[in-house]
Amino acid sequence: MLTFFLICMMLGALAGLLAGLLGIGGGLVIVPLLTLLLPLYHIVPAEHVMLVAVATSLATIVITCASSTRAHHRLHNIPWRLAPAVLTGAAAGALLVGSFAYLVNGRVLQLFFGVAVALIGLRMLFSQAASGVRALPAKPVLAVISAMLASIASLLGIGGGALYVPVLNFFSVNMRLAIGLAAVTGLVIAIFAVIGYVSSGWSYYSFVDGFVGFVYFPAVVAVVSTSMLAAPLGAKLTQKLPVLRIKRIFGLFLLVVSAKMILS
Repeated sequence: MLTFFLICMMLGALAGLLAGLLGIGGGLVIVPLLTLLLPLYHIVPAEHVMLVAVATSLATIVITCASSTRAHHRLHNIPWRLAPAVLTGAAAGALLVGSFAYLVNGRVLQLFFGVAVALIGLRMLFSQAASGVRALPAKPVLAVISAMLASIASLLGIGGGALYVPVLNFFSVNMRLAIGLAAVTGLVIAIFAVIGYVSSGWSYYSFVDGFVGFVYFPAVVAVVSTSMLAAPLGAKLTQKLPVLRIKRIFGLFLLVVSAKMILS
């Protein structure tokens, strides 16, 4: 188990860096690796591997996105005027999905993850800068869009940045402001989704074995021990690095991850 803990610590450093740099919360890296590690160390039965991986990933994102949000707020990267509508929708969608995700077959959830990640990867790979001509929708419409995106994010175990950033770009929100808003939205999604996953998984696993509902706590501790340190660094790098180019490189990585999840 020491090896498991050390791998999760390295995973946390990468997840934190990506959370700050791309506003994605790190779940796109955490979930695939946990789906490999959990059965390898016989931590959960096969039918619950995806559920535990997703729930555990979201629990780590609470800390990662909190650190990232703080850093982006200091850098004035968060458009708070958009927050009420976006965050309200995100909270509703995340709580609903987290409470009922256990009803979804594990293999179906894995295939859904693989297909969704492929689409996200393609979007990142071929993304263009926002054209600046599309107006933001009315706040109620924005809240509904946010709820839909949060529902998908909660099923995937991600903070939602990979979904929110391109949508906000579509509505001509500046790239860095979109990443900043994605970070705080990821925090809200993670909190409410974890509440759902904990309540729905409470009767399946014991706290004595390291579980809180479907959340595997030792993995959470290992990941956040390094992710909370790396997230502010990633946020600072958005000021210096070509974010669009980095997104495209990460998009290629996601296509590989998608193929692995679908074919395994």
